[in-house]
Amino acid sequence: MQDQTALRGDCGSCFGLCCVALPFTASTDFAVDKPAGKPCANLQDDHRCGIHARLRQQGFTGCTVYDCFGAGQKVSQVTFGGADWRTGGPEHARRMFDVFPVVRQLHELLWYLTEALTLTASRPVHADLRRMLERTEKLTLRTPEELGALDVGAHRQEVNVLLLRTSELVRAGTRGKKKDRRGADLMGARLRNADLRGANLRGAYLIAADLTGADLRGADLIGADLRDTDLTNADLTDAFFLTQPQVNAARGNAGTRLPQSVTRPGHWAEG
Repeated sequence: MQDQTALRGDCGSCFGLCCVALPFTASTDFAVDKPAGKPCANLQDDHRCGIHARLRQQGFTGCTVYDCFGAGQKVSQVTFGGADWRTGGPEHARRMFDVFPVVRQLHELLWYLTEALTLTASRPVHADLRRMLERTEKLTLRTPEELGALDVGAHRQEVNVLLLRTSELVRAGTRGKKKDRRGADLMGARLRNADLRGANLRGAYLIAADLTGADLRGADLIGADLRDTDLTNADLTDAFFLTQPQVNAARGNAGTRLPQSVTRPGHWAEG
């Protein structure tokens, strides 16, 4: 079975792909513009970031939020067999940059499928989840040409059918009326101390929402936009389909209770 440990970025085994392949625009997240395929000015010859310890202070908050789910090392060491984009020539680099976002999407799906298999309530669909996980893993091992032609959107839709069923099974175990706020616009919403146990918050826009002290136990948070969401003292114990990038984008403190699958960001307040 896929280990979630392998679905976390390992920059030491990657050729700085997120710092080259992806574009970013000057904003509150990035200090400058950078087109896709151009190395970030902060990327050093050893593929490490020259301002890693000062990213937020230097205006690169977006870099501290991002996680490739382990796609960087997969593409660098497996798909391209350790051949560096700097030395492989322009065509080699282009193919690597094209493949990286594809594998990143597949690895994100592996994260969700792996988590779904840890949930006792989803046992009725465990066999289907295992088959889909194995199929998705096999897709990540295809050649650069095959990955470049892959319809990731179609595969994601197939995976989502199982993830939706998983969500229904897990949330059914929460007592009381469960809120369905799937895809809801909750930007800036005042939800302090809200009871959101077992809520469906899939794809909800919670940008800058106040969830101080909110109860999110057993809530489905897949795809929820948590940028600048205040999770101070909120309880996300057993919340599921929550990823590290989502947590990194939010605000919280030592009193914020998180699922074991994610870690408390170092930039969160201690109080």
